Amino acid sequence: MPKMKTKKSAAKRFHYSATGKIRRNKAGKRHFLGKKGTKQKRRLAQKDNVDSADYNRTKGMLPYK
Repeated sequence: MPKMKTKKSAAKRFHYSATGKIRRNKAGKRHFLGKKGTKQKRRLAQKDNVDSADYNRTKGMLPYK
């Protein structure tokens, strides 16, 4: 059986942490930043874990780790 190809769109958006969890960027940091506070923008800049409901689906799109 051939290897599974990586979904390149998912590989650009998600990556594995050192403990094997899948990390993602938060939404809302692209535009309309003038009306958002500094604290909110700082929080949006941090990475977040993929929710457990989406973990298996996301894992299937990424290369094996």
